[in-house]
Amino acid sequence: MKQIVSTRSIVSLAFVCGISALGVTGGAAAASSKTSWKISGELEEACSCRPACPCWFKSLPSRMTCDGAQIIFITKGHYGKIPLEGLAVAQFVQSPEHQSMFESFGKWNFDYIYIDEKADEQQREALKELALHFFPPAAKAREYRYVPITRQIQGDEHVTTIGKYGVCSGHLIEGGYDGAPKVINPPLADPTHKQFLQGQTTKLTFTDAGQDWKYESSNYMRNKFEVDNKQYEKHEAAMAKKMGKM
Repeated sequence: MKQIVSTRSIVSLAFVCGISALGVTGGAAAASSKTSWKISGELEEACSCRPACPCWFKSLPSRMTCDGAQIIFITKGHYGKIPLEGLAVAQFVQSPEHQSMFESFGKWNFDYIYIDEKADEQQREALKELALHFFPPAAKAREYRYVPITRQIQGDEHVTTIGKYGVCSGHLIEGGYDGAPKVINPPLADPTHKQFLQGQTTKLTFTDAGQDWKYESSNYMRNKFEVDNKQYEKHEAAMAKKMGKM
């Protein structure tokens, strides 16, 4: 298994929490603007907050920090001519104590990206580029690992394993009427978070970046989505405009 690869200062951070990259520097920006891509996939997300996560509403986390994970499973998609079907990419992050993810973006304690080890070299580079949009760099440095990323669906329980480092197991909760609660258009929504179903973790663990998370009954969300570069270009331009006014 390949070990950690560190990339520092790869972006100029000018974003709000959890939304897409507004300023990728140098060649990455040029490549992103010229390469068309489209992804259909499923999002698994969990964090240490109590359900539902207040961070998506610009509020303080339920605990001192928000310890969060997002995992994207690509069911169909491409980056340019590079096929990505059947691959996955994940992010683990942590916000500073007593600060919202919104106000502390760019100063998070760590930002680790996990790329499916099944990907070949071209696919790995493509997933890195997509991670800049799906998971905007939130700390001063970003770390990469290449690991197996798997998911088992056991009834309503979704169990995702990220190498030897993390497990995210969660299920949807019942709403007041039929079905699970659905969050639509939260304030910090990006194209993959326009809406999501609300659930609760059975287990969320993480043993990397000097951490030892052991959470249960915390926030869990999942969502099916279809996004492309045009949606993200529009979204990122809108966010850049908003940030310019702040």
